[in-house]
Amino acid sequence: MSESRKPDPEKVAFLRSLPEEIKATITGEEAEQFMFGEYIPESLYEKIKHLLDEAPDSPA
Repeated sequence: MSESRKPDPEKVAFLRSLPEEIKATITGEEAEQFMFGEYIPESLYEKIKHLLDEAPDSPA
């Protein structure tokens, strides 16, 4: 009995959109945890947080 898991397409697209220099630092384990999990692994978050901070803030 094999477990049939499918990655979140939005998360896959996000990883693919990252600059090459960042993609080169992401481990397979980090990518898998992100694509199949409910959270961003802390080690991956540290690598991409500056990109997330560039998102416009919501009005208060």
